Amino acid sequence: MLAAFEKEVPIFCPAFSDCSAGFGLIHHQYENPDKHLSIDSAKDFLELTKIKIASKQSGLFMIGGGVPKNFAQDTVVAGDYLGFDVGMHKYAVQITVADVRDGALSGSTLKEANSWGKVDQGAEQMVYAEATIALPLIAGYAYHKGSWRNRKAHAFSKLLDQPATKSAPAEKRELASAR
Repeated sequence: MLAAFEKEVPIFCPAFSDCSAGFGLIHHQYENPDKHLSIDSAKDFLELTKIKIASKQSGLFMIGGGVPKNFAQDTVVAGDYLGFDVGMHKYAVQITVADVRDGALSGSTLKEANSWGKVDQGAEQMVYAEATIALPLIAGYAYHKGSWRNRKAHAFSKLLDQPATKSAPAEKRELASAR
């Protein structure tokens, strides 16, 4: 958390209330009705979409699935809905133990994400492995390969309070307001 703060990397937790910490949050709000911490998941989604809009290219590295997976993938759809041509995520990697047999969101493949226009086909990889084993191996490989050394840092947190730079065409705004 400290490193993310120092590098101005925002952290999103779209399913925060759907965990044990969520019970603590509702207790806090119940006990402090006039002044309490509140989480705005729609604002989180808009902020992550702003990052997608501002990025020339994007990719996803997902650990697990479910709501966080869909939250990140849907920035393409959200950007389009807001009137921006953001393009699909250029690459995606998902580490998961879920498979497609039960039809659950966690097990949906990245090829399916391509069918929704979220992830470009050809640069997607499903890694069927337990994350505590696979993540250190992948992170170690990426770190030692060293491609990050010459990469410019992005202060994505600075984007969050700025309006998106390109307005939606009038037709799309009218269509969106009619819905």
